[in-house]
Amino acid sequence: MMRMRTRHVVFTIGCWMVLALATTPSSAQFLGHNYTGDMGLMAGTQAPPGWTLSGVYLRYDGETLRDRDGNSVAIDPEERGSLDVNSYAISISYVTEKKILGGTYGFSIVPAFTDNRFQAPILAINEKVDTGFTDLYIQPITLGWNTQGADFTAGLGIYAPTGSFEAGADDNLGMGMWSFEIMGGTTIYLDKAKSWNFAAAAFYETHTAKKDTDIKVGDIFTLEGGIGKSFMEGAVNVGVAYFAQWKVTGDNPGGDLQPVFDELFGKHRGFGVGPEVTFPIATKKKLIGFI
Repeated sequence: MMRMRTRHVVFTIGCWMVLALATTPSSAQFLGHNYTGDMGLMAGTQAPPGWTLSGVYLRYDGETLRDRDGNSVAIDPEERGSLDVNSYAISISYVTEKKILGGTYGFSIVPAFTDNRFQAPILAINEKVDTGFTDLYIQPITLGWNTQGADFTAGLGIYAPTGSFEAGADDNLGMGMWSFEIMGGTTIYLDKAKSWNFAAAAFYETHTAKKDTDIKVGDIFTLEGGIGKSFMEGAVNVGVAYFAQWKVTGDNPGGDLQPVFDELFGKHRGFGVGPEVTFPIATKKKLIGFI
């Protein structure tokens, strides 16, 4: 992630390679909208008042499918389709000076693009196609609070089905459903100098039925954050980021094979951990850094 900061404006261009050092693979159940691995060391801290423009690149490399015990499931890649995803997003956020319930009010909109949007990895017949517009994320309200020892944030999010979708198609760029998300997070400072920080942000996601089908994806819970050490008055932050995601309720219905998949895989889950570094390459009126 690259940040360029002035007094009133924060400009961010980010690049996340989602390289989890310890992950569980995807299962047979249908996936939700929330991408894992895009939050980090300051996940529970709201941006300062002003505009924030973020460019994000996410890449997932999928090689194997495994059951609930971690055993590899042999699926012909030509029948399965591609499990690789390249996605690009532009996050436009604004934090005001207004207060609601004591928290600073902000909002954001995130148009995104992708070359693959599979629904359930073991059922996927998707082929990678030309990059196109995928589903739109809108966060109409975020609130942020700051105390001496911790920051807090909360918000509501909506995923609109703006990406192309047709039931059974192999070139879908959207999920064909609305998703609604509530989130809350905190960044805790572990010393008086606020140099050590631990962050955790939780997201709970629900969905409508997919377009022209009776399939309704189960609720999903995601936890992301990290622990780090900052230097140069917070300009440099070094640490370890993590994520964890669980399917909380089952899909309804998932087709005739869903009971078999539930027995083999259970509700899907995934975990990941990896390094994160933020550092400046220029300081004065502007700060430019990379994550």
